[in-house]
Amino acid sequence: MSIMQWPESERPREKLLQRGPQVLSDAELLAIFLRTGVRGCSAVDMARQLLQRFGSLGRLLAASADELGSCTGMGLAKYAQFAAVKELARRLLAEDLKLGDVLDSPDAVRHYLRLAIGSQEVEVFLVLFLTAQNGLLAVEELARGTLTETRVYPREVARRALQHNARAVIVAHNHPSGVAEPSAADRALTATLKQALQLVDINLLDHFVVTGAHAESLAERGWL
Repeated sequence: MSIMQWPESERPREKLLQRGPQVLSDAELLAIFLRTGVRGCSAVDMARQLLQRFGSLGRLLAASADELGSCTGMGLAKYAQFAAVKELARRLLAEDLKLGDVLDSPDAVRHYLRLAIGSQEVEVFLVLFLTAQNGLLAVEELARGTLTETRVYPREVARRALQHNARAVIVAHNHPSGVAEPSAADRALTATLKQALQLVDINLLDHFVVTGAHAESLAERGWL
C-alpha cells in the first residue's frame, strides 16, 4: 500500500509536522529522506530493509557507492545525498566544539568522533588540536591503516600541534571490529604520545577508542 493511502496521522511527513521529528522511528525519518519507494515497496518498507541490511544508521550513511547501489531503488544520487547529510552533521558538531570549551561538552566530542570515524572499515587515527581554553582549532587525520592496525608517529602529532599553535590535543582511533575496548597497544601508544607531547609543552587530554556505537575514553579509565 502506498504511504498516501495511509491515515494522515501515520504518514511520516505529516507525523513529523504535527508532532515533531523526535517521535519518528529511524525508518520513518529515513523514509522522508528517501521520498519514494519502489513498486510494491513503500518508502518506509524500503527504509526498514536498508536498516536491516546495514545494521544501523551509521553503517548505512557510511556505505560506499557500490554497496548502496546494490540495493533496489538506490544509486549514485542517493549515495551523494547520504554523504552530504553525514558531512553536514559532522560540520554542525564541529561548529559546536569550536564555540566553547571542548571539555565542557564530552557528549559532543563523542558524537563527533563516532560520526567522523566510527563506521570506517579501516583504522583511522584522528587528532583534535585545541587552544589554551580547549577550543577546537582543527581536526586532522594523521594515519590510516589496515583492518587491524595503523601506524602512528608521535613526532608527527607533535609537529602538527606546533604548526597549529595548539596547547592541547585529543586523539582518537576507531576499531573496525566494532569493539571499543582499549587494547594493551592502545594504552602503550597513549603513554608514548603523552611523553612526546610533554617535551614540547602540549597536553594530551584524552585518547578515545571509537566504534559506530561507542567512544571509550582512556582518560576516564584513569589510563592517561
